[in-house]
Amino acid sequence: MEYSKIIAVTGLPGLYELINSKTDGAIVRSLEDKSSRFVSSRIHQFSHLESIEVYAKKENVNLVELFQVMDKSKDKLPDEKNGDAVKKYFEKVFPDMDFERVYSSDMKKMVKWYSVLKEQGVEFKLSETPEDQAGDEKPVEKKPKKMMEKPADKPMRNAPARKATHNRKVGE
Repeated sequence: MEYSKIIAVTGLPGLYELINSKTDGAIVRSLEDKSSRFVSSRIHQFSHLESIEVYAKKENVNLVELFQVMDKSKDKLPDEKNGDAVKKYFEKVFPDMDFERVYSSDMKKMVKWYSVLKEQGVEFKLSETPEDQAGDEKPVEKKPKKMMEKPADKPMRNAPARKATHNRKVGE
């Protein structure tokens, strides 16, 4: 199972593997009980774990980097229900975390997600983008598309001709 296919779904507990996406939702498989289901995008929002960042004191770090630090740590994972133990664990393992902006509930969720991913044997690495595989080639910059052109840029078709206006001075 690839880390890039793992998502969190708002309103649903746990993590899910993205099986297939559709215009009105997605088919997902729970990592805990392996059940598959359709989840509507009208009701739920999807977050790829690759896109989640954690507040740090200097620069935000990707969640996968935090999982890698947790994986290398020799410290035992705390009970995810004990908020104080979880905070002490992260203060020791990842002291650069901004503890004023990262909620206790988020730290508990990270510990739970880490243990679920470890049980499933998921490797903690980001997927390679085509730009990473290209090597030293510089990516071509694309200019953003204009939504609408300015009226001055393009003359209107079938526009009525303007009538000449006379400049009159008031009081003459």
